[in-house]
Amino acid sequence: MLTNNIKKDLLKLARKSIISVLKDEKLDLSPYKKYSEKRAVFVTLNKNNDLRGCIGYIQAHYPSYLAVRNAARQAAFEDPRFEPVTLDEVDELEIEISVLTPLKEVFVNKPEDYLKKIIIGKHGLLIKKGCYQGLLLPQVPVDYGWNQETFLENLCLKAGMMRNDWKEPGVKIYNFEAVIFQE
Repeated sequence: MLTNNIKKDLLKLARKSIISVLKDEKLDLSPYKKYSEKRAVFVTLNKNNDLRGCIGYIQAHYPSYLAVRNAARQAAFEDPRFEPVTLDEVDELEIEISVLTPLKEVFVNKPEDYLKKIIIGKHGLLIKKGCYQGLLLPQVPVDYGWNQETFLENLCLKAGMMRNDWKEPGVKIYNFEAVIFQE
């Protein structure tokens, strides 16, 4: 259960994690070690309502506090789509954390059945085909006004696949839900 206090603490930790790197300071993790439950998390950074970085963990391999610290730093400094965050802009960043439920494979008889099994605003999706893999969080199709088919097409593009590869044999699609909170 993620209480409001836990959410506030994790958001503070994410911001402090970024600032500690920018100022080359040691980050005191002791107040956050109580959040030791392993969770899959993503940290999204927005600036002026535009994406500025987003990185996370699909699987719950790390205690929450370490997953948030690492994902925040990676979103700020290692997202290949963006230049690293600077100290001048850190105050303009809006931090959002998504805590993911475990992945569940979506089974269908024919690809068109995926359209009936995806609930926009509830499900995030992961697609896998061979060495290709892509993930979109549940809030993404809502933010862009996508329907199920457009969601699947953009998921394929995110994975480096062709737009309609979700219809191809051998593709695996997983859904998950997320608790999403922001500053």
